[in-house]
Amino acid sequence: MSTAKPRDLSERTFLFACDIVRFCRAISMEPGAPRQVAGQLLRAGTSIGPNTEEAKAAYTRREFASKHSIVLRECHEARYWLRLVAATRLAEAETVAPLLQEANELVGIFTATVRKARQPRETEHSKVNT
Repeated sequence: MSTAKPRDLSERTFLFACDIVRFCRAISMEPGAPRQVAGQLLRAGTSIGPNTEEAKAAYTRREFASKHSIVLRECHEARYWLRLVAATRLAEAETVAPLLQEANELVGIFTATVRKARQPRETEHSKVNT
């Protein structure tokens, strides 16, 4: 698992995806529920990065907010699956904990990003009149 957290969100979400892939590879060795949960987690956890990249290429503020809303949904979903893995003991708690912590931090970051992107922009005119 990655220990240093880069400030660049593209790199951070890429490293999170790498950690998710390694984690899912380990828990998907068992047939049945572990494999199904690993598949769901793999899809959610690895889609955060590409959607972040797509948001960076948005043409408008509205599109930027919309794309980051998708990122936020994927963060929530990844966090859900990690919580399920922890609660059902499909993996050791100390293995899941750093991934869950990173998922929680990403939820916080992207929640703030979406909120800020949805706020009306202050124009120069409104700044002068206040």
